[in-house]
Amino acid sequence: MSPTGPLPSPRLGGMSSPADFTVLFVCTGNICRSPLAERFGRALLDGETHAGAASVQLHSAGTRAVVDAGMHASSAAALRRLGGDPERFRARQLQDDMAVGADLTLTMTREHRQQVLARAPRALSRTFTLIEAAALLDLLGPDVELPDGTAAERARALVKRMAGTRSARQSGSSDDVQDPIGQPDEVHDRVGDLIASVVQPVLGRFVDVLAERTPAGS
Repeated sequence: MSPTGPLPSPRLGGMSSPADFTVLFVCTGNICRSPLAERFGRALLDGETHAGAASVQLHSAGTRAVVDAGMHASSAAALRRLGGDPERFRARQLQDDMAVGADLTLTMTREHRQQVLARAPRALSRTFTLIEAAALLDLLGPDVELPDGTAAERARALVKRMAGTRSARQSGSSDDVQDPIGQPDEVHDRVGDLIASVVQPVLGRFVDVLAERTPAGS
């Protein structure tokens, strides 16, 4: 399950099926923030014993990717500290069909979100900043009702509910994750900690839905 190199676009090239739930992380160069989110998320999912985790496909790309480059050394070190594996990662350029095919696109900044939507306007209801997504899930609460269907269909319905809740909060600069490129290691660590603290509850919520179980504390 763990990605070891460049992958086809979500739902393309036979890598995914309708039973999968695909998540695409997007930043600029695809060497710091988005691969850290992808590989940290994969470490979380690989450690998850519930069946829903196996249905989640994680990918990442950059709006101006350093194509085929590995992770930035400082972000890779931050990822290792968080329990993720940066080995054999290769950056890839965001293509229009990636956002079209993803069930959920999570960008590192509002500008990245705009760039994704310029390529794939139809993905509006499935594209959020990472921090925005976490906030919307909090607003929805653990007891949101989802329609009957397969686990993946219910997860996609949760994304629609998130989009429908957008008007309940105001987006601002706090929705952006700082770019650590060119910054000291401490900044890469701080950015990594922030990304990990948000990715964990977001993916956890979708694993709950995909496993068709009630979130803890509900």
